[in-house]
Amino acid sequence: MLPEREREIIAEVRKYIADNLPLSKLGDEELEEKAEELVRARIGGEYCPIEKTVSMVRQVYSSIRGFGLLDGILADESVTEVMINGHENIFIEKNGALVKIDRRFESQRRLEDVIQRIVGLAGREVNQANPIVDTRLPDGSRVNVVLPPVALCGPTMTIRKFSKTPMTIEKLIEYGSITKGIAGKLELLVRAKYNIFISGGTGSGKTTFLNALSNFIPKSERVITIEDSAELQIKGIDNLVSLETRNANSAGAGQISIRDLIRSSLRMRPERIVVGEVRGGEALDMLQAMNTGHDGSLSTGHANSTRDMLSRLETMVLQGAAGLPLDAIRQQIASAVDIIVHLSRLRDHSRKTMEITEITGYERGEILLNPLYVFEEDEGSTLGKVSGSLNRTDNPLRNTLKLRLAGLKTEI
Repeated sequence: MLPEREREIIAEVRKYIADNLPLSKLGDEELEEKAEELVRARIGGEYCPIEKTVSMVRQVYSSIRGFGLLDGILADESVTEVMINGHENIFIEKNGALVKIDRRFESQRRLEDVIQRIVGLAGREVNQANPIVDTRLPDGSRVNVVLPPVALCGPTMTIRKFSKTPMTIEKLIEYGSITKGIAGKLELLVRAKYNIFISGGTGSGKTTFLNALSNFIPKSERVITIEDSAELQIKGIDNLVSLETRNANSAGAGQISIRDLIRSSLRMRPERIVVGEVRGGEALDMLQAMNTGHDGSLSTGHANSTRDMLSRLETMVLQGAAGLPLDAIRQQIASAVDIIVHLSRLRDHSRKTMEITEITGYERGEILLNPLYVFEEDEGSTLGKVSGSLNRTDNPLRNTLKLRLAGLKTEI
């Protein structure tokens, strides 16, 4: 059966069901059975493999109760990201490579229906008055939507797939991002309540790494997580509170920002605050929390290097408090953040830990950095393949006070 004929049958059956059946009264199983009956009737005597029939039934059902063709894409475990640029252009990231797939939504209206269904599931709104929204799917996958007139190519949606199994340090070791020895040192730093910031570019694995590190937090502690769209998977901690931002409604009211949530979390007696990503004025509140006895905080931020992360933090703080002198901001950063872990996505699409650096203080207008581990390529590297290791520098960890207070008599 030709793809055109397949699409025609799917469209006919869907239209018949929408026009003639009481959808609000039909259960999911009943709808699926009716879809199968109608598809088989439309096929008639035409040759059609059984798997093609099953696929058409699933597509009819998905277009009414699910997310249309997205259901099949999201069910593929090897797909890590989905990018929809208007109803005709769909790209997926599979095994680290971006490819355009030969499928499309029937119309812009159909794509808009799917977007509204996704956004509505999380209790959010997206429309011409509020054309940009961050949300998530029921399975936790992160979703960003941009509608026309802001998106010139039509409704645009980006989905970062949610891993069904929480990321662990063991998996990072297996993937070659860090070694077992370094993982042990990071565990000590987390347990001793060092404030750790994870930096890196887009797709470098910041949230994945944060998730793995957060599972080192002692199970007896009270932890508050703050995110734009909840995706952290912290297991084994009973006293866990997960907070999520909220966009303004169509009237422009009701917005709850990361900044609001950080301020509120300080009144919730947290032992740890984990902020999914800092990207604006909330950086000031985060630093102040770290500086006022909330040690052991973890967060991430976009940057191209460790030094660049510090510059970005300065800029973000200025967004929240434009009048603050740069000297005061740098002193805040130097006294609040203990460790920066910098990640990168390299030319062969592998994700590596590039640097683990200690912040040792502030002198003569500069934040002082003490690199502890640095990634170095070896002779096995080529243009298409990166080979190397994260090596210990000769620099000792300077701030050992937290280790001693935690009763850990060891060297990092």
